[in-house]
Amino acid sequence: MLFDEIGGPEVLRIHDVELAAPGPGEVLIRVEALGLNRAEALFRAGTYYYQPTLPASRNGYEAAGTVEAVGADVTAFAPGDTVLTAANFELSAHGVYGELVLLPQSAVVPRPADVDAVTAAAVWVTYSTAHGALLQTAGMRRGQHVLITGASSGVGTAAIQVVRRAGAVPIATTRTDAKRRQLLDLGAEHVIVTDDEDVTKETKRLTDGRGADIVLDAIGGPGFQALGDAVVPNGNLVVYGWLDGRPTTLPMNWPLSVHGYANPNVTATEEGRHRAAAYINSGLADGTLRPVIAEVFEGLDRIQDAHRLMESNAHTGKIVVKL
Repeated sequence: MLFDEIGGPEVLRIHDVELAAPGPGEVLIRVEALGLNRAEALFRAGTYYYQPTLPASRNGYEAAGTVEAVGADVTAFAPGDTVLTAANFELSAHGVYGELVLLPQSAVVPRPADVDAVTAAAVWVTYSTAHGALLQTAGMRRGQHVLITGASSGVGTAAIQVVRRAGAVPIATTRTDAKRRQLLDLGAEHVIVTDDEDVTKETKRLTDGRGADIVLDAIGGPGFQALGDAVVPNGNLVVYGWLDGRPTTLPMNWPLSVHGYANPNVTATEEGRHRAAAYINSGLADGTLRPVIAEVFEGLDRIQDAHRLMESNAHTGKIVVKL
């Protein structure tokens, strides 16, 4: 699946591309399922933080599959191993929308053999982001209140579970009332509907006037400034997305800490990938992490439809394409 120009979902087209045999340090993977991420829609549209290399740009960060072959010097993986892609690569060069993908071994992580491909395709980016942002960056602890904006997204629904697993209290925001009940059922302690309620006032009310200890923000923009009023003194604001699209305005009501989180904080090193994989796999095993899958599309030719659903914002959780 390639695209030759920036634009809407219709620019994504299937092409027959011959792949070379794996070279030294490379792994060839047969893809079984793809997990879509907001970054891929932004990349396709030319609004991501870097531009695609055109024509014939690849796309796609996240795949679950099985190792077909390995090159020389690859010791961590062997043919038949079930794996995930680590989403730590440049999209034009290594995007994983395809039946077979060739990646450096540093872009591959193991997955438990008993986790099916659809479930596996929905876990890596969402849970590694929530884990890295909340536990490693903000130092989340038991009993803390965590405000999660844009909570119906893949990362948002994962963050609710990561917060619960740590014994902290998740407070979710969503734009309309349509997703309130679903977010409560997914584990949010409280849900703030931002079209009808003031986030700062509601957060203060729900925490007995204290505020949230941590804010995990997917939206950015001018509204980010107001989130500073929703946190406790010396609280942590972690922004990992910019769905608003406008410049992000920093809060000035110090003392507080603002972190711009990017997932290479976790995925760039072997140690970071190992730590994230261990956390995710243990959570899948004990049932505390259960990926929320919004819809499964059958076939690579449904990528355009999957992108349309992503951009509609009508879904809750992760969109998966099964090959």
